[in-house]
Amino acid sequence: MTATTPTRHGDRPARPTSKLTFGGVLRSEVIKLRTLRSTWWCLSIMVVIIVGFGALFAFSAGLFEAGQASSEQQQQIVAQSVSVGVVFGQLVASILGVLVITGEFGTGMIRSTFSTVPKRLPAVIAKLVVIAVTLFVVSLVALVLTLLINSAILPSNDITVDFGDGALWRSVIGAAASIAFTGMIAFSLGAIIRNGAGAIAAAVGLVFVLPIIVQIFTAFVDAAWVYTLAEIIPPNAAARLYDYVVSGQSAMALPSPDGALVLEPWSALLVLIGWVVVLFGLALALVKRRDV
Repeated sequence: MTATTPTRHGDRPARPTSKLTFGGVLRSEVIKLRTLRSTWWCLSIMVVIIVGFGALFAFSAGLFEAGQASSEQQQQIVAQSVSVGVVFGQLVASILGVLVITGEFGTGMIRSTFSTVPKRLPAVIAKLVVIAVTLFVVSLVALVLTLLINSAILPSNDITVDFGDGALWRSVIGAAASIAFTGMIAFSLGAIIRNGAGAIAAAVGLVFVLPIIVQIFTAFVDAAWVYTLAEIIPPNAAARLYDYVVSGQSAMALPSPDGALVLEPWSALLVLIGWVVVLFGLALALVKRRDV
């Protein structure tokens, strides 16, 4: 007789398990972002603001009497007409950046997110990457559209648009980057505060209120360090990314005393990266420590 050996449970081949990858986490965050109504509302409002304010500026550009201006000065007016709505776009971007993270804390969906991604940090980093790329791409499209529309309006005010001007395109790309950085800073504030209303208030204060306070302070204290402080706060540093300078004259920066720091576009980029690294690093540390 032939004896049969029973098959043990441990001899069965293990079932294949799906491995969690950062790419998969990114895709899930893209799905989350595009299925939120607040995303489409915020992005639509941002595009309308950038294009609308730009067109209004282009129609009123005749007040500058640009017929007597040099070609570089005319290009400076073109750059201003494209970027005039960027500050309001930054405001909308900051609100969206906050909602992306605080919305999950408010509804409790963050528990499901962290259950799927137990290490937590990849999920938060993926959210930051998705919101940054989305804001940059959408704002860049809006700014290029504004440039195209204004190129049809500005010639009626004796202003010629030179599409071959590299400084103009640097200003356009810098404006889109400033919106993306503002959204990343606001996202970091949202991850730190976790409350939607509180984080939005902090983001709005950062974009609108803080520059006004610092500017008032510079009126009373005429010292180089005060102007340096004003230069490195996020809204002012972001403005340097799309500032069009002609013969050393900025269209945005106020006159400053000797010894004060004046950021160039690349140094302003480093300052903004520093702000994001500090605030987002703090947010990651808190996300890792806190109970959800």
